[in-house]
Amino acid sequence: MGRTTILPDISLSPSLISHLQKAIPQDGSRDSLLGSVIPSLLKSVAEIAKDLQNSHHVSAAGTSNTFGDDQLNVDVQAEAHIRHAITSCPAIVTASSEEDPVERPVVHTTTTTPSSSPSQHQESYTLAFDPLDGSSIIPSNWTVGAIIGLWDGPTALNVSPSTSQFLSILGVFGPRTTAIIAIRLPSLPSVCLEAAFDSLTRTWEVTRPSLSLASASPKTKYFSPANLRSASDIPQYARLISEYITDAYTLRYSGGLVPDIVHALVKGHGVYISPVSARHKAKLRRLYELCPIALVVECAGGKAVEFENGGVDILEREIKETDERGGIVCGSGEGVVEAVTKLFA
Repeated sequence: MGRTTILPDISLSPSLISHLQKAIPQDGSRDSLLGSVIPSLLKSVAEIAKDLQNSHHVSAAGTSNTFGDDQLNVDVQAEAHIRHAITSCPAIVTASSEEDPVERPVVHTTTTTPSSSPSQHQESYTLAFDPLDGSSIIPSNWTVGAIIGLWDGPTALNVSPSTSQFLSILGVFGPRTTAIIAIRLPSLPSVCLEAAFDSLTRTWEVTRPSLSLASASPKTKYFSPANLRSASDIPQYARLISEYITDAYTLRYSGGLVPDIVHALVKGHGVYISPVSARHKAKLRRLYELCPIALVVECAGGKAVEFENGGVDILEREIKETDERGGIVCGSGEGVVEAVTKLFA
């Protein structure tokens, strides 16, 4: 794939900073979020995008992750970029990923100094991420993404996802490089926005200051039927898809989780369904994919529920192990409720 691309310093535009500040306390308790964490993570997204643009030969890396999944060269490189980014973020004390699913202490290249304010020492976060989701469709030159979740405290396991996970970033690698940023912290308004990377100015700019999954019936309705093979095992799923077709829903499904979710966010409507059956089991991992996606969807005013357990909210259940997997129904709130009602009738 060639040498790793390390971009020069990357900045956040004043407008982007202003929008993010609305969701971040200004009392000093979360200074690292805009001081190092979000800028570093967005820089890694830009670097992954640059590598993908230069990766004309996507091939097996000859290795597999802990789960036994074969790795591509681009998977390994994307992982390296995010791992390197967090070495300059002292507040991120633990990290794990789909490629290395063990929560390990982060070794930092910079540390806090005795002159640092007390609030800096109180910040302690865990990063859980999927560095390159949808890498199997890269050879077709389709849009893929990165999924990043940030949690309060030194672990994301055995804690409440609804309160402990407070930041998600979806990197989107397509014709443009964009990022969906969602933040939800107590006593402040949630933020879900889109930013785009300008490679000339090396700046992240706000492109959509507010993403919302409309509650009112939109002019065009979209559906994304993932794991479609499971319709052969689940009659309710087969019937629901037929109903979408009869009701003139528009199909938007790329085979990539991130681009399909982002399409719904940009259009303001969509229902994404990834069921689980005995023959066609769950592939999506709760820690690295489902929970970060659920936070984004909820911050946009939508709903994200488990396919299993009768449609329980994804962020309601603690994660016990990093390899927990599941199905998902997410998107516009009323669309999700309708889908769940029919799927579990």
